[in-house]
Amino acid sequence: MKISSLFLFLVSLTHFETIKFSIASEDGVTNTSTCIETEREALFVFKQGLTDPSDRLSSWTGNDCCQWSGIQCNDMSGHVIRLDLRNPFLFTSFGFASMEQNDNTAYKRSCLGGELNSSLLELKYLDYLDPSLNDFKGIPIPEFIGMFQNLKYLNLSFASFAGEVPPHLGNLSNLNYLDVYADSYDRLGFYELRSESLQWISRLSSLRYLNMGQVQLNNIEKDWLQAINMLPSLVELHLHSCGLQSLSISLPFVNFTSLSVLDISWNSIISSIPNWLFNLTSLRTLDLSENSFRGTIPGDIVNLISLEVLDLSDNGEIEGPILRNLGNLCKLQFLSLSGNNFSGGKIDELFSGSLDCPNNSLVSLDLRGSQLGGELPDTLGVLKKLQLLQLSENSFWGSIPPSIGNLSSLQQLDLSWNEMNGTIPESFGKLSMLSELYLNENPWDCVITEVHLMNLTRLENVMIMLDKNTSFIFNVTCEWIPPFRLKSLQLENCLVGSRFPKWLQVQSELTTVILKNVGIEDTIPEEWFSKISAQLTYLDLSYNQIKGKLPNKLKYPKIQSNLFYGPLPANIAELMPQLVYLFLSENRLNGTIPSSICTIKNLEGLSLRTNQLSGELPKCWNESQPLWVVDLAKNNLTGVIPSSMGVLASLNVLLLSDNDLEGEIPPSLQNCSLVSLDLGGNRLSGKLPSWIGNSVTSLWMLRLRSNSFSGSIPREWCNLQVLHILDLADNNVSGVIPTCIGNLTTLAYDNNSRVSALFSLYHRYIYDEQATIVTKGRELEYSRTLVYVNVIDLSGNKLTGEIPEDITSLLVLGTLNLSRNHLTGSIPEKIGEFRWLETLDLSHNNLSGPIPQSISSLTSLSHLNLSNNNLSGRIPGGNQLQTLPDPSIYGGNPLLCGDPLPTKCPGDDDAPNSPTTGEGLEDNDTGKGDEMLWFFVSMGLGFVVGLCGVCCTLWIKDSWRKVLFQFLGMV
Repeated sequence: MKISSLFLFLVSLTHFETIKFSIASEDGVTNTSTCIETEREALFVFKQGLTDPSDRLSSWTGNDCCQWSGIQCNDMSGHVIRLDLRNPFLFTSFGFASMEQNDNTAYKRSCLGGELNSSLLELKYLDYLDPSLNDFKGIPIPEFIGMFQNLKYLNLSFASFAGEVPPHLGNLSNLNYLDVYADSYDRLGFYELRSESLQWISRLSSLRYLNMGQVQLNNIEKDWLQAINMLPSLVELHLHSCGLQSLSISLPFVNFTSLSVLDISWNSIISSIPNWLFNLTSLRTLDLSENSFRGTIPGDIVNLISLEVLDLSDNGEIEGPILRNLGNLCKLQFLSLSGNNFSGGKIDELFSGSLDCPNNSLVSLDLRGSQLGGELPDTLGVLKKLQLLQLSENSFWGSIPPSIGNLSSLQQLDLSWNEMNGTIPESFGKLSMLSELYLNENPWDCVITEVHLMNLTRLENVMIMLDKNTSFIFNVTCEWIPPFRLKSLQLENCLVGSRFPKWLQVQSELTTVILKNVGIEDTIPEEWFSKISAQLTYLDLSYNQIKGKLPNKLKYPKIQSNLFYGPLPANIAELMPQLVYLFLSENRLNGTIPSSICTIKNLEGLSLRTNQLSGELPKCWNESQPLWVVDLAKNNLTGVIPSSMGVLASLNVLLLSDNDLEGEIPPSLQNCSLVSLDLGGNRLSGKLPSWIGNSVTSLWMLRLRSNSFSGSIPREWCNLQVLHILDLADNNVSGVIPTCIGNLTTLAYDNNSRVSALFSLYHRYIYDEQATIVTKGRELEYSRTLVYVNVIDLSGNKLTGEIPEDITSLLVLGTLNLSRNHLTGSIPEKIGEFRWLETLDLSHNNLSGPIPQSISSLTSLSHLNLSNNNLSGRIPGGNQLQTLPDPSIYGGNPLLCGDPLPTKCPGDDDAPNSPTTGEGLEDNDTGKGDEMLWFFVSMGLGFVVGLCGVCCTLWIKDSWRKVLFQFLGMV
C-alpha cells in the first residue's frame, strides 16, 4: 500500500471519529433511562431477523433496552436514539486483503448477518445507525431506512450489501454522515452496490461526510457533480473506485466551498485537471490518482494554501514541468506524482520552490516512474521533515548530493532503477532515522565505508541488487561492529570481501539474507548461523565460493554455484521439515538423493543441477507435495524415470538432462501440468509419446535430444501452441515432418505473452531455468533469456520426405536445423519469409533443385549450411548472403555454381555477372558489340577535337606558328 493511501485511510478514520463524536454529543446521550416498551419490542423483533454466531447481542434481554449492548437512549425521554452494531473485531494485520486465515475465520464468526427488519421504524427518534463491518451476504439496503426523519449518522460500509442504493435515502434531510462504501473486509464476496443517479443526494442539504467508495456509478448522468455541488456543508467526499467516466470541467458556481477532502481516485475519468478545483481553498486532501487526467498541472494550484495531501499518481498523461509553485504549498505533507509523463523533466524547481517555506512540511515525496531525469540537486536538503523519498524508475544520474545528510527525519529512500553512476557521500551516515534503503539496478561506482553507516542506528531493510558490471564495494574494517540490527539484507553483485564480515555476523535478527555473487570465499560461520537459523525464512548465497557442509534447518535455501560438498542428509525431512525451496545446483554434492525428500510436505522447488549425485531417482513422490520445479540435470543419475513422478499434479518444470537415465518416458507424466520438459543427453528410448499435445498442451520447451527415441513425430505435437523450443536432435526418429507444423502459433505470430506470464512466476526471483541450445553452429547455455529463444532442431535423425511448405509460416523462428537426415525435394520457395532466422542448417540431406532467390531476404541470417545435398544452379547473391563468404557452406553440391564457390556458372568467363540462360547470353553479346562501337566513335571524336584545338591555337598565336615552322625547317 502506498504511503499516501495509508495516510488517507488514517485521515478518514480521524474525520470519522470526529464527526461521530460531534453527532453523538449533540443529544447528551446516557444509559440511565428506561426504554420505551414499544421500542424494546421492536428491537426484539429486529434481533430475531439477525444471525449472531458469536452471540454479540447476548445482552439483549430484560426490560431495560437502554442497557443493552449498542443501544443508547435519550436521558430525558428514554427514546432509543443510537443503534451501534458495528463489528468490534480487531484485525491483527492492517488492511483488507492482508488478513491471515485465522483472522478471516474469527472475523466471519464475529459478523452479524441475516436481515434488517423494518420493526426498527418504531425507533422514531433514532439519529444514529451503524451496522458496518458485518456480513449481510448481498441483501439490498432496506428502503425503509429512508424513513428515519431524525437520522444524522448512517454507516452501511463494509457490510456486503448489494443492489441499488435506495434513492429514498434522499429523504434523510437531517443526515450529516453517510457511508455506503461497497466492500467487505474479507474480500470474499462478489456483491455489487450501484446507483443509476445521484440526484437524490442533492436533497441532503445538511450532509458533511459522503463516502460511496466502490459503489458502481458508471451509468450515472455526466453532470453528476451538479448534485454534489448542492451540498454547501459538505466537508468530505469519497468516490474511490466507482467507475466514474466523466468530470465537469467547469461549474457555473462552486457551492461546496467547505470541502476539505476530495477523493475521486481509481476511476476512469479522462479529462484535464478542472480549474474549479482551485476555488476550494479549504481543501486539505486532493486525491485524483489512478485516472486518466492529462495535460499540465495548472499554476492556480498555488491557491490551495491549506493542502496537506496531493496525489496525482498513475494517471500516465500528466506532463510538462513540475511546477515550482508546488514547493510553495507550505502545508503540503504528502505529494505523489508517480506514474506520469514528465518526460525529461527535472525536479530542481520543486526543491527550489521549497526554499520559500522556511518550515517546509513535506513528509512523503513519491515521484517514481515519472520519466524524470538529470542530477539530483543539492537543494534536496531543504526538505528537512521528509520521511519517505521515492524516486525509483526514472533516469536520474550522477551522485547522491551531500545535502542528503540534512534529511534527519528520512526513514525510507528508494533510488532503484535509475542511472545513478556516481558515489554516495559520507554525509549519508547522518541519516539516523533511516530504516529502509533501496538502491537496486543502478550503475553505481562507489565505495561504502564505516563513515557511511556509523549513525544508521534504525536501519532494518537493505536491498542493493545490481548488474554484474557495477562497482559497489563495502570497504569496512574486519572487526567493525555496526549500530544497526537488520531484518532483511539483499545484496547482489556487490563486493563485501572474501570472508564473512564481522558487521554481518553480528546481525542476529535477520529473516531474509541474499548475498548473491558478493565475492565470499569462506565457510559459513556456525555461531552466527545458529543464531539466525530459527527465524531465517529465506537464504540465497548463490554464485560465491563458499565451502563446507550444507547448513540445516532452512526453509528457502538457494546456495547454488558454490563449493559445498558431501552428500545430502538422509534425514533431510527431519532437519528441514519446513523446507519450501531447495536450490543447491552447481556445487560438489555427491551420494544419492535421499528418499526422505518425498516426505517434505511443503516442498515446491528442488534444484540439484550440476553436482556429482549418483544412484536412481526416488520412487516415493507424494501427490500432496506442491512441487512445481524439479531440476536434476547434469549429474550421474541412473535407472528409469519413476512413474510416481506423475502424481505431482502441479509439476511445471522437469529437467533431467545429461544423466544416464534409460527406459521410456512414463505415461504418468501426462498427469502433470508440464510447461518445460528437458530429458536430453540420456539413454532414453521408445516411441515419442502422443499424449504430448493431447493431455499436455502448454509446453513451451520440449528438449529430447541425444537419446534413442524412435518412431515418427506425432501429429498431436502440432497442438503445442505455445512451443518455443523443439529439440529432437540425434535420435532415431523416422517418417516425415508433420505438415501441420505450421500450427505452432507462438512461432508464427510472436505471441509469447502466455509464456512470459508462466516464466514470470519464477524467472530471476525464484528460479533461473537453464538449457543448452545448439545454435549458430555451437552449443550455447541460456538462462534468463531462454524464454526469447525460438528453435526447431530435428537434426541427426532418419527423417524422410520433403520439407513442409507450411514450415515457412513460423515467421519468428530463430534456428531451423534439419541437417543429417534423408530429406528430399527442394528447399521451400518461401524460405525468405523467416524474418528472424539466424541459423539455417539443411546440410547432409538429399535436397535437390535450385536455392530459392528468396533466401537472400533472410536479413538476420548469421549461420548457413546447405552442404552435402544435390542442389543445382547459381547461388543467389546480395543482402545478408554477402556476409557469408565461406564456400564450405555450399560444398558437396557438384551442380552448384557461382560465388563463393570456385565453380563458375556458364557464361561467367565472358561476363562474370551474366545470367545463365541462352537469352541472357545473346543479350550480353549484343550489349558487348554496342560497347565496342561506342568506344571507337569516342576515339574518333577525341582525335578530331584534339586536332582542331592545336590548329586553332596556331592560327590565333602568330609567334607559336613561326616557332613551329622554324623547328620543322631544322628537322
